[in-house]
Amino acid sequence: RLGFHPATDETRVLHETVRTKFINLAVQLNDILPDGREKSLVFTALQEASMWSNAAIACNLAPLVLPE
Repeated sequence: RLGFHPATDETRVLHETVRTKFINLAVQLNDILPDGREKSLVFTALQEASMWSNAAIACNLAPLVLPE
């Protein structure tokens, strides 16, 4: 769990796809949601979901490299 999962050609494309989808959603939500605490929490949750999405790709599709 504490090793490193270097990107492969396959995972790099998936990471870029996920990033693009989250950015598109964030832009749309930013345009329609009023400013306030709730909007801030939406973006915090999006950051967390983005991070876990990329972790799912890395941890399950890329090889684990342990430190020496």
